[in-house]
Amino acid sequence: MEHQTIREVCFEIMREEGLTTIFSNPGSTEIPFLVNLPSDLRFVLALHEGSVVGIAAGFALGDNSPAFVLLHTTAGLGNAVGAIATARVNHAPLVIVVGQQDRRHLALKPFLAGQLEGLAGNYPLEVLSPVIASDVPSAIRRATYKAKQGRGPVLVIVPMNDWNEPVDLTAAAAPRRVVSSPIGIPAELAEAVEAIRNSKTPAIIAGAGNDSDAGWSALVKLAETLDAPVWQEAFGARAGFPQNHRLHHGQLPADRLHLRETLLGHDLLIVVGTAALRQYPYTDGPLLPDNCKVIVLTYDADEANRSPADLAIIGDPALLCETVNSYLGVSRPKSIESLTGSQNPRVKLYSVDPPVADEALRAAHVFQLLATRIPENTTIVEESPSSRPALEALLPARKPFGFLSAAMGGLGFAMPAAIGLKLKRPDHPILCIIGDGSSMYCIQSLWTASKLGIGVVFIVLKNGGYAVMDRLADNSQAIGPWPSFDDISISTIAAGLNVESVTLEHYQDVIDMLDKVIPDLGSRRTPLVIEVKVEADQTFEP
Repeated sequence: MEHQTIREVCFEIMREEGLTTIFSNPGSTEIPFLVNLPSDLRFVLALHEGSVVGIAAGFALGDNSPAFVLLHTTAGLGNAVGAIATARVNHAPLVIVVGQQDRRHLALKPFLAGQLEGLAGNYPLEVLSPVIASDVPSAIRRATYKAKQGRGPVLVIVPMNDWNEPVDLTAAAAPRRVVSSPIGIPAELAEAVEAIRNSKTPAIIAGAGNDSDAGWSALVKLAETLDAPVWQEAFGARAGFPQNHRLHHGQLPADRLHLRETLLGHDLLIVVGTAALRQYPYTDGPLLPDNCKVIVLTYDADEANRSPADLAIIGDPALLCETVNSYLGVSRPKSIESLTGSQNPRVKLYSVDPPVADEALRAAHVFQLLATRIPENTTIVEESPSSRPALEALLPARKPFGFLSAAMGGLGFAMPAAIGLKLKRPDHPILCIIGDGSSMYCIQSLWTASKLGIGVVFIVLKNGGYAVMDRLADNSQAIGPWPSFDDISISTIAAGLNVESVTLEHYQDVIDMLDKVIPDLGSRRTPLVIEVKVEADQTFEP
């Protein structure tokens, strides 16, 4: 009987685990794995490893199932580390196989041999380096389980000669199936219910971990039962609550001073689907107002462990909120204020009138035009740092998965992630809103969108510089040494990557273009870059 090779067994495992799309920018150490690839496995090439991992992350987040990534030894993994860090914090499940030089002469440190185990630091959930070739299939299966369970990236390092070795099935070190039992309702939830009953002025913070149909439904019920204001966590990667709901009060400030001011008068904070509480600029003083208790409900143990809370419960946020609501039973009487008008003060702050005469376009103009045109189930993939506060105020997420951003904060996520998301969900309307500076980090991912016919519309807000850096320098009453780059044309680069592109400077031209492309946003099958020249935002208040 002819023995199967490691490669053949790994392909079988990949099929069983749904890892039939391979995202890669390969090199010589990946040749034995890739040549004569079976026709049922799809190969997706991106032109830089940051784009590879970013596209795979968007693909994985499309249905929260693992995606398969193949990277080329030290250079490939090194180039991808930033994207791997972002995937970890965005909870994108990835199985990342990293090629290594031939095992038979690794001791001699041959050309392209890599010191790979620690290269990505602590960002992978686990790094598996099989000590014998026959453990490679088991390692890939274990990596798949770990990626699902931990919702993040797992690395498997595979020497190039292992793929064609005969497999020894007695070396298997993974079960054929792993099923996670649903987490039940802990007895300590009664303490949370009692604290909520005793609270006179509760408030709710919604996090990215509550972004699901069940999560939104349960948290809406809880918020309405309590008639409590709901804020979105600062710099959240996803929306954990409908942002057009009457109880939504906008994004939580990202510094302690404004956070305390915002939450003043609340005696209980219920944090759902995130940690308590994310900050950006450091300011002195306590995190919360005096006498404000904190309860955290999250599926992420790390989030629970680092939260300065009175009680943190690890479990499915939707199930926990639903159970709390059922225990509470009777709704509070609704105040007149909570029933009328928008409760998000930033809507008024960032709203602008249409430009007149030669007045420059602003990002807020574009957002307001989009708000009245995009389907309510559109996913906005965002990476426009200086105008993000205005975007969140003027383009509220109205359905689950309506907003996606880089939880890590590093640039280079949105463009490839939007491509991967559209690849996984080809009929879903997806709009990428990105700054001109941000777009340069993974602009080569546009080639992949063109090659595969992926119909994402990219709106590039061209302000000609790093506006956030400028505003932060202004806040320090200093001048930064970095130059502007208003001489860069993103649309020209996009055209060079075979992507249709236009440049717009006038309000009516933006209206005409949006009216043309938005109706077909879901069914679109070719990428489009719309570069809009805007005035840089003069303030930055996250």
